[in-house]
Amino acid sequence: MRSPLLALLLCCYLSGSQANRVYVHPFYLFAADNVSCETLQTQTSEPLETLPVAPLDNEVLTPDSRDPSKLDAQRQNITERTAVLAHLLNTLGLRMYQAGGNKQHSTNTLLSPLNTFGSLVTFYLGASKKTARPYQELLGLDRGTDQKDCVSLVDGHRVLKTLQGINSLVDDGPKDEITTQVWAFTRQDAQLSEDFIQGTQDFSDTSFIRGVDFSKPQEAEQLVNSFVEKTSGGKVKDVFKDLNSSSDLLFVSSFNFQGNWKTAFQPEKTALQEFYVNETTTVMAPLMTHTGQYRYLNDKVRRCTVVKLSLSKRSYMLLVLPHEGANLHDIVSKLLTDDMSAWHQNLQEGLLELSLPKFSMSSVTDLRDLLTDMGPQVEAELLGSQAEFSQLSNTTPFTIDKAVNKVMFEMSEEGAEPQDTIQEAGIPLKLSINRPFFFSVIEGDSNAILMMGKIINPTL
Repeated sequence: MRSPLLALLLCCYLSGSQANRVYVHPFYLFAADNVSCETLQTQTSEPLETLPVAPLDNEVLTPDSRDPSKLDAQRQNITERTAVLAHLLNTLGLRMYQAGGNKQHSTNTLLSPLNTFGSLVTFYLGASKKTARPYQELLGLDRGTDQKDCVSLVDGHRVLKTLQGINSLVDDGPKDEITTQVWAFTRQDAQLSEDFIQGTQDFSDTSFIRGVDFSKPQEAEQLVNSFVEKTSGGKVKDVFKDLNSSSDLLFVSSFNFQGNWKTAFQPEKTALQEFYVNETTTVMAPLMTHTGQYRYLNDKVRRCTVVKLSLSKRSYMLLVLPHEGANLHDIVSKLLTDDMSAWHQNLQEGLLELSLPKFSMSSVTDLRDLLTDMGPQVEAELLGSQAEFSQLSNTTPFTIDKAVNKVMFEMSEEGAEPQDTIQEAGIPLKLSINRPFFFSVIEGDSNAILMMGKIINPTL
């Protein structure tokens, strides 16, 4: 810790459930030194520092080169900020998930709050002062005391490096792994700001910035989709559709979580069982079974059972299973981050015979649609008609035409530790996750929500 103030702030967030906690605004952790409120109408006095963009060539698949000195800085001074940033991204992620979920009652869904937050901060680096203000307000990083005609700016690079610090906590070992990739395709005559390019690197493990001739949209679409598929190892396919000749910038980020349970399930006990999609529909799905000590909670107020499943390193999964007759959407739509923290703090250990569907899933989220779900004005100010990106390129006006997040979640029956051979004493409580449920994957040190989703039908 660099100062008593930072130590106090971190302690406040880590003890979030305690009453009478002292609140220090997160702006001051991520602001540049000697920050002042800058007038919105005033243009930046310094010329924009830009870099040329290499043309897209599907035979040249090498990621963008990186400055080692800037990458090394990502590992420094992370701890004092992670809990604060985790609180912000959890809050925004849950808001976004609930906004999108209002239209998706009957489908499996998946969202990464961490990846979505990082994408928005990357765009913030290219925003004008006028547009930077609503970005900071949505992200929870505004100062809160600025007048309407000015804005105090945070250091977006500091935020992105803290996000990568959270990722690195998960990756500290051979079992759980997060891979983040970023692609940005700009019109071939444009140069991009050094700030934005550095932001794509702060945010990702590998990044690709390329120039494209959009004058023939169908050819350009085929070209960029082929490039993304090749450089993602085939994991991200056909992500862009309906391009047009006036495009300025296409952006896609992918977030791939490959995890292992801490303790292996028993393959010989995996069996096809009925999964109740709704009151009238069932499907046969492979359910894994394991008997052992679990931390769980029966929440009679919210009418659900919560179970914690440890993953192989610091991460864990919280499963939320509605009681029979309770509605999953009703539970999740009213959920707050404080509720999830309370669940975790009140879990009790007990012997369970737990049956859980085998599932891996992926999703593609259009950030414009996600922001529109939160409110048309939110989308208009951040990516739409009112958004200005004067700090993104030397070409003006400049727009972000498409912004897409791809999230992938892969689990197996295997575990970092072998299945216990000693018979657990006592009679286990049987809990079968055999109807729609909500889950979140959480990094245990910061309590950042890496991803959240719901399974309505595990066979899809």
